[in-house]
Amino acid sequence: MVLLPSLLLILACLPASFGQKDLSNKVFVFPALSAKAAVVLQVPKPQPITKLTVSLRYYTLLNRSFSLFSYATHSRENDFEIFLNAPDRFSIAVGGSAVEFKVAREEKPSWKNICVSWDSTNGLVQLWLNGEPLPRVGLRKGYTINTGGSFVLGQNQDQDNIGRGFDINQSFVGEISDVKMWPRVLKNIEIGLANNNLEVAAPLIAWRYLNYTIRGVVYVEDILIPPNVRI
Repeated sequence: MVLLPSLLLILACLPASFGQKDLSNKVFVFPALSAKAAVVLQVPKPQPITKLTVSLRYYTLLNRSFSLFSYATHSRENDFEIFLNAPDRFSIAVGGSAVEFKVAREEKPSWKNICVSWDSTNGLVQLWLNGEPLPRVGLRKGYTINTGGSFVLGQNQDQDNIGRGFDINQSFVGEISDVKMWPRVLKNIEIGLANNNLEVAAPLIAWRYLNYTIRGVVYVEDILIPPNVRI
């Protein structure tokens, strides 16, 4: 069978990898420093965001700054971002402004489970690290995160080239898993469920039916853990 030229053109323009899959017990592996490697998450019918909760797990040996989860629009490159300034300093950005959470530096790198929420009503940002809540801080009360942006794992985005304009010096190297997002602030009991990788109703992004596109070199692999160890 001979493919039509137009179909050949479409195939040539497709990204390296894309899909909608159940990624239970899987991870995204970012194997090396890169200005191209990223996972772009597709969100159906995005709405302006005034509340959100993002939960994910990650494992890295990096000692420099890097971006884990970012949402950029044409008006702001950091409309929402989870960023590490150092292994013991988490930065949460909303609407171009940011707050920082300092945590104890660990002796041995390991999987980390983080859950971040933000509520425009009062501006409160909350970070849970491995199931433990840190004191809440205020950021961008009354702000609305706009539509028309791009949700990306592993890269800091350029607002003039959202979903593609990345900074190699802030790129993630390591493994990311169990990414979820809700358009609301989860209750304490729901945070506990999410931390234990159990279902919480009405996610906007769900690891068990993730719609995503891989750009550059990122692999989907089985999670590696020692026997009898739960991350």
